[in-house]
Amino acid sequence: MGKYKDIAGILLLIIVGMFIPFIISIVITFNLDATNLENWLKIGSTFGWFLIIFGIELIVVVFYYNITSKIAKKRIKDINKKNR
Repeated sequence: MGKYKDIAGILLLIIVGMFIPFIISIVITFNLDATNLENWLKIGSTFGWFLIIFGIELIVVVFYYNITSKIAKKRIKDINKKNR
C-alpha cells in the first residue's frame, strides 16, 4: 500500500505544479481579469476538465501496468517451474 501513497503524493505534486502555470497561461492567453470571480470560474472549469481527462489517462496507465505486471509474474513463475 505504501507504493500507492508514494504515487498519490507525486501525482498531487504534479497537479499542483501544473495548476500554477495553467492559471497564468489561461489569464495571459484569454486576457482575463484575475480579480473577476466569473473568470476564476472559467479557469476552474477548464482545469477541472483537464483533470478529468488526465485522470482517465492515468487510470488507463495504471490498469496497463497492473495487467502487464501480472502477466510478467505469471511467465516468470512458469519459467521457474520449468527450470526446476
